[in-house]
Amino acid sequence: MNDSYYAPVVHVADERDEGRMLRDVLRERLGLSRRLFVKLKQSDEGLTVNGSKAYPSLRLAAGDVIEFRMRQESSDDILPQPMELNIVFEDEHLLVLNKPAGIIVHPTTGHYANTLANGVVHYWREKGERCRFRPVHRLDEDTSGLVIVAKHPYAHQQLSVQMGEGTVGKRYRAYVYGRPPADEGEVNEPIGRLPEDPHRRAVLPDGAPSLTYYKTAEAYPCGASALDVRLGTGRTHQIRVHLGHIGCPLIGDSYYTDPRWEATELAARLREVIGRQALHASELSFRHPVTGEPMKLIAELPPDLRELERELSRLSTPPAPRLESSTT
Repeated sequence: MNDSYYAPVVHVADERDEGRMLRDVLRERLGLSRRLFVKLKQSDEGLTVNGSKAYPSLRLAAGDVIEFRMRQESSDDILPQPMELNIVFEDEHLLVLNKPAGIIVHPTTGHYANTLANGVVHYWREKGERCRFRPVHRLDEDTSGLVIVAKHPYAHQQLSVQMGEGTVGKRYRAYVYGRPPADEGEVNEPIGRLPEDPHRRAVLPDGAPSLTYYKTAEAYPCGASALDVRLGTGRTHQIRVHLGHIGCPLIGDSYYTDPRWEATELAARLREVIGRQALHASELSFRHPVTGEPMKLIAELPPDLRELERELSRLSTPPAPRLESSTT
């Protein structure tokens, strides 16, 4: 078999597939998109049944082994750069990384180097793999945590469908000023672009429906909270906007800062500890795009957030009482 193909996706036909055409099983059972189906038909070696080239009109029998392969692609427009990568999971279909803060996921205009994509492309080339960099979702530059990268078009398509259906569980740890209105709750407010600054989002009446769930993990007496956050929707800057809307801006978030908090002694102390928004994508749960296996991946807190936790605990601990010296 030509080695210019990705690892095959395999499906063994069962009673539900008996007598059905191959094209229908690919679309309905495996969820293959029309665009990818067209690509398979154009490939000499991309679609086989029981090891032989197969045509879409073939009628299947139970036990038939269906395999399809996508042609390999590479991100020739991305400069490979050596980079230390924190890989949480990898197989022939996907790569999940724990992204550090301060790294952009994908090159943008005027920012072509030192992104996660540059490091991943270099890593794949060193391994002899040809894959196009396909992030399934993204994190803000100064948000740390889990990012999924698909290695081939079918894996990307299947994970994108899960994203669209809302079946990918995304959990975050956020450190904020203040206390939320309840220990556990939701923020169900529309988010849109501000006309005067299209890069900035805000709660606006004509914004897109947006839903964020939160639960207090720790209420620090010094005036801060640690929240476990779960997304119901995936809007740009959603967590930052929603938490600020309920009076709990993220510690270290200079873009969505609240002047009332920034003027406090607590903020001054914490600026010495952390220089970015205190937000970490800590957990992802989804179905593997090829095997269907349930996946749950966890990324531990990075060192700067662990230090922030320690500082919040120190600031919340009352000083030990002074012992008065006695004279005789």
